[in-house]
Amino acid sequence: MTISFFGLSAQSTAGLAAEVEQMLPQPAVLVSEPTPATISEPTGFDGDELAEGDSVAYPTLAAAVAAQSTHDGDDDAIQCLAGAIFYESKGEPLSGQLAVADVIINRSKSGRFPSDICEVVTQRGQFGFVRGGRIPTINEDSRSYRTAVAVAKVALADAWDSDADRALYFNRGRAPASGLTKVASIGNHIFWR
Repeated sequence: MTISFFGLSAQSTAGLAAEVEQMLPQPAVLVSEPTPATISEPTGFDGDELAEGDSVAYPTLAAAVAAQSTHDGDDDAIQCLAGAIFYESKGEPLSGQLAVADVIINRSKSGRFPSDICEVVTQRGQFGFVRGGRIPTINEDSRSYRTAVAVAKVALADAWDSDADRALYFNRGRAPASGLTKVASIGNHIFWR
């Protein structure tokens, strides 16, 4: 068979038709291995119950976060810290969420801010999401909040080293007052000491 199109001609043969058929896009098959949602036995865990003060080594920050329980009844410090993580850094990488948590914890230990986590979070003029000295209501069933609770637990347990070690301030890319030292840039935040 000969085909002519705008002065061009081509001849089709059975072999050519078979080659064209093989060149047509074929559906892709995605083969994936299931990955566990949580880590059942973190590295360094021998199966015995952990005593208070014991530490568990996790292979990644994501594993440390996934290993945290998110049950109800968390204490005020966890809820306040999780609220701050949720409002200040939801959508940021886990390392950025942990760094925000560490800023608040560092402030509570610095002697320059209140020593109570909730008082650090609700201190006047420090966090824009705080209204009238209160953290706004959060849908506790949201995935972002459950992640924030888990990150808060990792931070309070000092279960993972933050990239923003010893930072006391953070902001979204604006230069802070002079005299501060940049510690890290994570996601959309810059961390200062």
